[in-house]
Amino acid sequence: MNPLRRRPASQPGAEVELKVRGLSVRRGKRTVVDGVDLDVRPGEVLTLVGPNGAGKSTLLAAVCGDLESEGEILLDGRPAASWNPVELAMRRAFLTQSHTLAFSFEVEEVVRMGRAPWAGTSREDEDDEAVAQAMRDTDVLGFAERAFPSLSGGEQARVALARVLAQRTPVVLLDEPTAALDIRHQELVFTVARARAAEGRAVVAVVHDLGLAAAHSDRVAVLADGRLAACGRPEDVLTAPLLSEVYSHPIEVVPHPRDGRPLILPLR
Repeated sequence: MNPLRRRPASQPGAEVELKVRGLSVRRGKRTVVDGVDLDVRPGEVLTLVGPNGAGKSTLLAAVCGDLESEGEILLDGRPAASWNPVELAMRRAFLTQSHTLAFSFEVEEVVRMGRAPWAGTSREDEDDEAVAQAMRDTDVLGFAERAFPSLSGGEQARVALARVLAQRTPVVLLDEPTAALDIRHQELVFTVARARAAEGRAVVAVVHDLGLAAAHSDRVAVLADGRLAACGRPEDVLTAPLLSEVYSHPIEVVPHPRDGRPLILPLR
Protein backbone atom coordinates (compact mmCIF):
# COMPACT_ATOMS: atom_id res chain seq x y z
CA MET A 1 0.00 0.00 0.00
CA ASN A 2 1.20 3.53 -0.76
CA PRO A 3 2.43 4.99 2.59
CA LEU A 4 0.86 8.33 1.67
CA ARG A 5 -2.54 6.65 1.66
CA ARG A 6 -2.06 4.45 4.72
CA ARG A 7 -4.14 5.49 7.69
CA PRO A 8 -1.74 6.48 10.49
CA ALA A 9 -1.50 4.33 13.57
CA SER A 10 -1.37 7.34 15.88
CA GLN A 11 -2.32 10.99 15.91
CA PRO A 12 -0.56 13.74 17.86
CA GLY A 13 -1.73 15.01 21.21
CA ALA A 14 -2.41 18.63 22.05
CA GLU A 15 1.25 19.56 22.49
CA VAL A 16 4.20 18.34 20.48
CA GLU A 17 7.77 19.29 21.22
CA LEU A 18 10.60 19.32 18.70
CA LYS A 19 14.18 18.70 19.80
CA VAL A 20 17.28 19.07 17.64
CA ARG A 21 20.62 17.73 18.81
CA GLY A 22 23.93 18.03 16.96
CA LEU A 23 22.24 18.74 13.63
CA SER A 24 24.65 19.13 10.71
CA VAL A 25 24.03 19.47 6.98
CA ARG A 26 26.76 19.16 4.37
CA ARG A 27 26.68 20.09 0.70
CA GLY A 28 29.66 18.57 -0.98
CA LYS A 29 32.68 19.50 1.12
CA ARG A 30 30.95 22.49 2.70
CA THR A 31 29.22 22.29 6.08
CA VAL A 32 26.14 24.50 5.86
CA VAL A 33 24.73 23.71 9.32
CA ASP A 34 27.22 22.69 11.97
CA GLY A 35 26.22 20.89 15.18
CA VAL A 36 23.09 22.88 16.08
CA ASP A 37 21.15 22.10 19.27
CA LEU A 38 17.67 23.59 19.50
CA ASP A 39 14.48 23.06 21.49
CA VAL A 40 11.16 24.10 19.96
CA ARG A 41 8.57 24.43 22.69
CA PRO A 42 4.78 24.35 22.54
CA GLY A 43 3.20 27.74 23.10
CA GLU A 44 6.00 29.91 21.75
CA VAL A 45 7.21 31.69 18.63
CA LEU A 46 10.88 31.01 17.91
CA THR A 47 12.52 33.02 15.12
CA LEU A 48 15.71 32.13 13.28
CA VAL A 49 17.78 35.14 12.22
CA GLY A 50 21.22 35.68 10.74
CA PRO A 51 22.94 36.99 7.63
CA ASN A 52 22.58 35.50 4.16
CA GLY A 53 24.25 32.10 4.04
CA ALA A 54 24.06 31.57 7.79
CA GLY A 55 22.11 28.30 7.34
CA LYS A 56 18.65 29.39 8.52
CA SER A 57 16.56 27.94 5.69
CA THR A 58 18.79 24.87 5.45
CA LEU A 59 18.31 24.21 9.16
CA LEU A 60 14.54 24.53 8.85
CA ALA A 61 14.39 22.23 5.81
CA ALA A 62 16.50 19.63 7.64
CA VAL A 63 14.27 19.83 10.71
CA CYS A 64 11.27 19.35 8.43
CA GLY A 65 12.86 16.25 6.92
CA ASP A 66 13.36 17.64 3.42
CA LEU A 67 17.17 17.46 3.58
CA GLU A 68 19.55 14.72 4.61
CA SER A 69 21.29 15.59 7.84
CA GLU A 70 23.39 14.22 10.66
CA GLY A 71 22.39 14.39 14.29
CA GLU A 72 19.09 13.80 16.04
CA ILE A 73 15.65 15.26 15.42
CA LEU A 74 12.98 14.24 17.93
CA LEU A 75 9.36 15.06 17.15
CA ASP A 76 6.63 14.15 19.62
CA GLY A 77 9.12 12.07 21.60
CA ARG A 78 10.31 9.95 18.67
CA PRO A 79 12.91 10.31 15.93
CA ALA A 80 11.26 12.31 13.17
CA ALA A 81 12.34 9.72 10.60
CA SER A 82 10.33 7.05 12.42
CA TRP A 83 6.98 8.64 11.53
CA ASN A 84 5.45 7.67 8.21
CA PRO A 85 4.71 10.58 5.80
CA VAL A 86 1.11 11.05 6.92
CA GLU A 87 1.96 10.89 10.63
CA LEU A 88 4.73 13.41 10.06
CA ALA A 89 2.32 15.71 8.22
CA MET A 90 -0.02 15.53 11.21
CA ARG A 91 2.71 16.85 13.49
CA ARG A 92 4.46 19.53 11.51
CA ALA A 93 3.57 21.80 8.62
CA PHE A 94 6.24 23.50 6.52
CA LEU A 95 5.95 26.73 4.54
CA THR A 96 8.71 26.89 1.94
CA GLN A 97 10.00 30.00 0.18
CA SER A 98 8.72 28.76 -3.20
CA HIS A 99 4.97 28.83 -3.83
CA THR A 100 4.69 27.62 -7.44
CA LEU A 101 2.05 25.09 -8.54
CA ALA A 102 2.01 22.91 -11.63
CA PHE A 103 -1.72 23.40 -12.29
CA SER A 104 -4.08 26.35 -12.15
CA PHE A 105 -5.94 25.50 -8.95
CA GLU A 106 -8.31 27.99 -7.37
CA VAL A 107 -7.25 29.58 -4.10
CA GLU A 108 -9.68 27.62 -1.94
CA GLU A 109 -8.54 24.37 -3.54
CA VAL A 110 -4.93 25.20 -2.69
CA VAL A 111 -5.79 25.92 0.94
CA ARG A 112 -7.82 22.71 1.17
CA MET A 113 -4.70 20.73 0.19
CA GLY A 114 -3.51 21.35 3.73
CA ARG A 115 -6.22 19.02 5.02
CA ALA A 116 -4.93 15.98 3.10
CA PRO A 117 -3.18 14.36 6.12
CA TRP A 118 -6.47 14.14 8.01
CA ALA A 119 -8.41 12.27 5.32
CA GLY A 120 -10.00 9.17 6.82
CA THR A 121 -9.39 10.27 10.43
CA SER A 122 -11.68 11.59 13.14
CA ARG A 123 -10.48 15.13 12.35
CA GLU A 124 -11.69 15.05 8.76
CA ASP A 125 -14.90 16.72 9.99
CA GLU A 126 -12.83 19.87 10.71
CA ASP A 127 -11.94 20.40 7.05
CA ASP A 128 -14.42 23.14 6.16
CA GLU A 129 -13.89 25.04 9.40
CA ALA A 130 -10.10 24.79 9.18
CA VAL A 131 -10.02 26.02 5.59
CA ALA A 132 -12.39 28.93 6.28
CA GLN A 133 -10.46 30.02 9.38
CA ALA A 134 -7.11 29.84 7.62
CA MET A 135 -8.42 31.95 4.74
CA ARG A 136 -9.88 34.54 7.11
CA ASP A 137 -6.70 34.72 9.14
CA THR A 138 -4.53 35.33 6.08
CA ASP A 139 -6.92 37.77 4.40
CA VAL A 140 -7.47 35.72 1.22
CA LEU A 141 -11.23 35.15 1.36
CA GLY A 142 -11.76 38.01 -1.07
CA PHE A 143 -10.20 36.06 -3.93
CA ALA A 144 -11.07 32.48 -2.96
CA GLU A 145 -12.23 31.59 -6.48
CA ARG A 146 -9.32 33.11 -8.37
CA ALA A 147 -6.70 30.93 -10.02
CA PHE A 148 -3.54 30.72 -7.94
CA PRO A 149 -1.16 31.66 -10.82
CA SER A 150 -3.13 34.88 -11.42
CA LEU A 151 -2.25 36.24 -7.97
CA SER A 152 0.55 38.62 -7.09
CA GLY A 153 3.60 37.27 -5.28
CA GLY A 154 2.37 38.56 -1.94
CA GLU A 155 -1.10 37.11 -2.47
CA GLN A 156 0.39 33.73 -3.37
CA ALA A 157 2.51 33.84 -0.23
CA ARG A 158 -0.57 34.40 1.93
CA VAL A 159 -2.46 31.56 0.22
CA ALA A 160 0.51 29.24 0.82
CA LEU A 161 0.49 30.26 4.48
CA ALA A 162 -3.26 29.58 4.66
CA ARG A 163 -2.64 26.05 3.36
CA VAL A 164 -0.10 25.48 6.12
CA LEU A 165 -2.42 26.88 8.79
CA ALA A 166 -5.31 24.71 7.54
CA GLN A 167 -3.14 21.67 8.24
CA ARG A 168 -3.57 22.43 11.98
CA THR A 169 -0.39 20.78 13.14
CA PRO A 170 1.16 21.20 16.60
CA VAL A 171 4.45 22.38 15.03
CA VAL A 172 4.46 25.08 12.33
CA LEU A 173 7.68 25.80 10.39
CA LEU A 174 7.72 28.98 8.30
CA ASP A 175 10.57 29.87 5.95
CA GLU A 176 10.55 33.64 5.37
CA PRO A 177 6.75 34.00 5.64
CA THR A 178 6.90 37.80 5.37
CA ALA A 179 9.42 38.15 2.51
CA ALA A 180 6.92 39.23 -0.18
CA LEU A 181 4.48 41.07 2.06
CA ASP A 182 3.68 44.71 2.80
CA ILE A 183 3.83 46.06 6.35
CA ARG A 184 0.18 45.35 7.10
CA HIS A 185 0.43 41.71 6.06
CA GLN A 186 3.80 41.23 7.76
CA GLU A 187 2.15 42.18 11.02
CA LEU A 188 -0.85 39.99 10.13
CA VAL A 189 1.41 36.96 9.71
CA PHE A 190 2.91 37.38 13.14
CA THR A 191 -0.44 38.12 14.72
CA VAL A 192 -1.59 34.75 13.38
CA ALA A 193 1.66 33.10 14.54
CA ARG A 194 1.21 34.48 18.05
CA ALA A 195 -2.41 33.28 18.09
CA ARG A 196 -1.34 29.77 17.08
CA ALA A 197 1.30 29.77 19.80
CA ALA A 198 -1.33 30.88 22.33
CA GLU A 199 -3.28 27.74 21.37
CA GLY A 200 -0.28 25.65 22.46
CA ARG A 201 1.40 25.17 19.09
CA ALA A 202 5.11 25.63 18.47
CA VAL A 203 5.91 28.13 15.71
CA VAL A 204 9.35 28.51 14.13
CA ALA A 205 9.94 31.23 11.54
CA VAL A 206 12.97 32.27 9.51
CA VAL A 207 12.99 36.05 9.22
CA HIS A 208 15.44 38.62 7.87
CA ASP A 209 13.78 41.60 9.53
CA LEU A 210 15.33 41.88 12.99
CA GLY A 211 12.61 44.34 13.99
CA LEU A 212 9.93 41.70 13.39
CA ALA A 213 11.94 39.13 15.32
CA ALA A 214 12.38 41.52 18.24
CA ALA A 215 8.72 42.50 18.32
CA HIS A 216 7.05 39.10 17.96
CA SER A 217 9.38 36.36 19.25
CA ASP A 218 9.38 34.59 22.57
CA ARG A 219 12.90 33.46 21.72
CA VAL A 220 15.35 34.30 18.95
CA ALA A 221 18.04 31.95 17.60
CA VAL A 222 20.92 33.76 15.90
CA LEU A 223 22.83 31.73 13.31
CA ALA A 224 26.24 32.60 11.92
CA ASP A 225 28.31 30.46 9.54
CA GLY A 226 26.02 27.49 10.17
CA ARG A 227 26.43 27.60 13.93
CA LEU A 228 24.10 28.73 16.68
CA ALA A 229 25.63 31.95 18.00
CA ALA A 230 22.95 32.61 20.64
CA CYS A 231 19.41 31.66 21.59
CA GLY A 232 17.16 33.33 24.13
CA ARG A 233 14.77 36.19 24.76
CA PRO A 234 14.99 39.01 22.22
CA GLU A 235 16.22 41.50 24.81
CA ASP A 236 18.99 39.11 25.88
CA VAL A 237 20.11 37.99 22.42
CA LEU A 238 19.60 40.95 20.09
CA THR A 239 22.45 43.03 21.45
CA ALA A 240 24.60 45.52 19.59
CA PRO A 241 27.91 43.66 20.11
CA LEU A 242 26.57 40.29 18.94
CA LEU A 243 24.62 41.62 15.96
CA SER A 244 27.47 43.87 14.86
CA GLU A 245 29.80 40.87 14.85
CA VAL A 246 27.37 38.46 13.19
CA TYR A 247 26.30 40.88 10.44
CA SER A 248 29.75 42.45 9.99
CA HIS A 249 28.21 45.91 10.23
CA PRO A 250 27.91 48.34 13.17
CA ILE A 251 24.45 48.04 14.71
CA GLU A 252 22.82 50.05 17.48
CA VAL A 253 20.13 48.57 19.72
CA VAL A 254 17.84 50.81 21.76
CA PRO A 255 14.77 49.94 23.85
CA HIS A 256 11.37 50.81 22.45
CA PRO A 257 9.96 53.71 24.48
CA ARG A 258 6.64 51.94 25.06
CA ASP A 259 7.40 48.29 25.73
CA GLY A 260 11.20 48.07 26.00
CA ARG A 261 11.56 45.66 23.10
CA PRO A 262 14.82 46.05 21.20
CA LEU A 263 14.86 48.41 18.23
CA ILE A 264 17.66 47.43 15.85
CA LEU A 265 19.23 50.25 13.87
CA PRO A 266 22.15 49.88 11.45
CA LEU A 267 24.61 52.72 11.87
CA ARG A 268 24.87 54.85 8.75
